[in-house]
Amino acid sequence: MLLAIDAGNTQTVIGLFDGKTLTDHWRIATVAERTADEMALMIQHFLAFHGFQLRIEPPADAGTAAATPTDRAGIGGVVISSGVPRVTVELRAMTARYFGFAALVLEPGVRTGMPILYDNPKEVGADRIANAVAAYDLYGGPSIVVDFGTANTIEAISERGEYLGGAIFPGIEISMDALFGRAAALSRVELVEPRRVIGKSTVESIQSGCVYGYSGQVDALVDRFQAELGECTVVATGGLADPIIHLSRTIQHYEPWLTLQGLRTIFERNQ
Repeated sequence: MLLAIDAGNTQTVIGLFDGKTLTDHWRIATVAERTADEMALMIQHFLAFHGFQLRIEPPADAGTAAATPTDRAGIGGVVISSGVPRVTVELRAMTARYFGFAALVLEPGVRTGMPILYDNPKEVGADRIANAVAAYDLYGGPSIVVDFGTANTIEAISERGEYLGGAIFPGIEISMDALFGRAAALSRVELVEPRRVIGKSTVESIQSGCVYGYSGQVDALVDRFQAELGECTVVATGGLADPIIHLSRTIQHYEPWLTLQGLRTIFERNQ
């Protein structure tokens, strides 16, 4: 069994793999102040759904607890992508203490099997690389990945499986926060498709601008990507994709756990 953890700026997604099969998955808020022990407690509760139990026992020659081989709860590896350095540190510590081995953290030097054709490959976020690896593994190339998250990202993968680069723009929740924070007369609304594009109320008008506006923005960028790449397979992922994907004319596939699948593939390539 493999634990794959994608720690984003807003949410952290945890996946439990049995071979290539994603057995279960969980989404929690990313809290930079959360300690390794707190993270272990949360993950223990998730693993308990599948009958796993984490235990640590103090060794005879030390004053602190350390994991023993039987404490791994059937987990043979932990792979992590993280955009929050403080969370990365705690996830490393949690893995070492409660599972008894080092986590594989997706960072420079880790074999991904994908050439990174960025001016500075170290600048590419780990989740962006994991998405690209998974998309190429599933659909080949050329392909485009649209990830709806705190920031929206679009990645381009060549026919030969090279990471070419992409685009980054504010996510829909960031934009809505800015709108409500700067416009005193506007209040928060539910992010759903309105009954009509031409809103007949302030609520409908905001929903129309956000939902249709973002789907149009994505389509415009994908069109420009394809003008450079040629015809591509377009894959969407991300926790904020639901209200947008069915309105897009360019998105062909939706893979909600694409990042976790990419982490699994990268873990296997480093064994």
